[in-house]
Amino acid sequence: MGVDVPDSARDPKTPEEVRVSLTPRAPVFDPAVGVPVLGRRASGLPAVPAAPVHRLVTVGDSLTHGFQSGAIFNTDLSWPAIVAWEMGLERFRRPAYNGYGGLPFNIEFVIRDLEESFGDKLDWYELAPALFRLRHVMDQIEDWWERGGGSHVPNISGIMHNLGVYSWDLRDALSRTAAKCAADIKTPKDDLVSQIVENANERAAIRVLASARDAAGKALSPLQAAAQLGTDGGIETLVVFLGANNALATVTRLKVVWSGPGYDDLDRKKAFTVWNPVHFEAELGLVVGAVEQVAARYVIWGTVPHVTIAPVARGVGRKVREGSRYFPHYTRPWIADADFDAKDDLNITEQEARAIDSAIDQYNAAITEAVRRGRQRGLDWYLLDLAGLLDRLAARRYITDPAARPDWWTPYELPAELQSLKPVPDSRFFASGPEGRTQGGLFSLDGVHPTTIGYGIMAQEVVNVMQTAGVTFFMGDGKTRRVGPVRVDFKRLIAHDTLIAHPPRSVSSDLRLIGWMDEKLDFFGRLLRLGV
Repeated sequence: MGVDVPDSARDPKTPEEVRVSLTPRAPVFDPAVGVPVLGRRASGLPAVPAAPVHRLVTVGDSLTHGFQSGAIFNTDLSWPAIVAWEMGLERFRRPAYNGYGGLPFNIEFVIRDLEESFGDKLDWYELAPALFRLRHVMDQIEDWWERGGGSHVPNISGIMHNLGVYSWDLRDALSRTAAKCAADIKTPKDDLVSQIVENANERAAIRVLASARDAAGKALSPLQAAAQLGTDGGIETLVVFLGANNALATVTRLKVVWSGPGYDDLDRKKAFTVWNPVHFEAELGLVVGAVEQVAARYVIWGTVPHVTIAPVARGVGRKVREGSRYFPHYTRPWIADADFDAKDDLNITEQEARAIDSAIDQYNAAITEAVRRGRQRGLDWYLLDLAGLLDRLAARRYITDPAARPDWWTPYELPAELQSLKPVPDSRFFASGPEGRTQGGLFSLDGVHPTTIGYGIMAQEVVNVMQTAGVTFFMGDGKTRRVGPVRVDFKRLIAHDTLIAHPPRSVSSDLRLIGWMDEKLDFFGRLLRLGV
């Protein structure tokens, strides 16, 4: 049942199972959740080889896949690939998405194309040719992935080590396979208006799972593929980051639809944007059962970030109560407070945002309890509190509003290499001009997913937990042990992060260009509705 909160703080459509709270959840800083691993691994679970063949395997969603700026493309800079680099791994299998900025629509790729043609700023007389150019580029992207070279899946030998797939939730990781994705792909239409790659998620997922088959050739889901890798030599560290997409659609679609019957059906669940905690816990129980059957020495579980912190949904208006975490409404980031109209602009309310975050707190309590119980059964499981990490980086929620900070809150200390950047990267929506980046830097141009340096922060936190577990890291030769705390090479990541090293010149702080693109083609709305 919900806790006692003022009626004004609880949205009436919120299920009674959601324990709406005015108090922010405190992070869990101890990866071992206060429980030593006692005794031997529980009987009936697969044994782990003394020297596992697969040193790192990851299962997750877009954050694990490496999604950025509306597309999956540079998977060599996903957080799993960054961790593999720091481990000195010679081989870490991951999917590739080469061509036209990736799938389904790389906002940075398109903005840079417009800049080449029209410079830093679009003048009124350039709007018509710019729109023509935008449609032309979108048509090229669509053709490449639907009918051209991108429509052909490379022949890969061996199951991927990075089994993350963007937009997938708990049920997808349990049940969806490459065969299911192939069956769901319809014959594409060359639509002159809706120029977003059709079935982009299925096309991206097939590149992850095409080689995920058992000895009999049966197609496997991500969790089943991890189990197969465990059978085929064992896994040293398995990382499971799932659950964000059981709530993320509330801010990408700006629509709150609580789960009901069909939440566990691959097709019917698409109608929901946030899971009732009871439904989430039921799905999580199945995921936990599947992970128990994976022959992995160490398992790291990630919590679900509070999705209302992502800058894709910007708080507008003056906070009703001093010290509140929430703004009266959340809408698209390019809509200014003075221009916002709750009747005309897509938005979620303060009460809805509080309910979503409260449900996520319950998700995370269930994940934490799963780790605790696993350790009590002799499983070497660990918790990485991604929710707490993002809370400590939340610029508009806590950093610029000291009155809203809970007692436990302390700012996250960025690596020295990031602190030396001007301005220091933060969690606001990315903006830049002719003189360089002016704000943001931790989130990419879709307002949901990290930049490369943002993924570096995630990688560093994973590395920290792995070292706590006792994982050995090697130099690039794969033989020389690294001594002391392993620090992610942020100088390397800064050089490879195009938004940081070479920011676009036209993404101003008012986000006028992105707003114009969305107004003309609804590309941002359609992109987010596709599920990122």
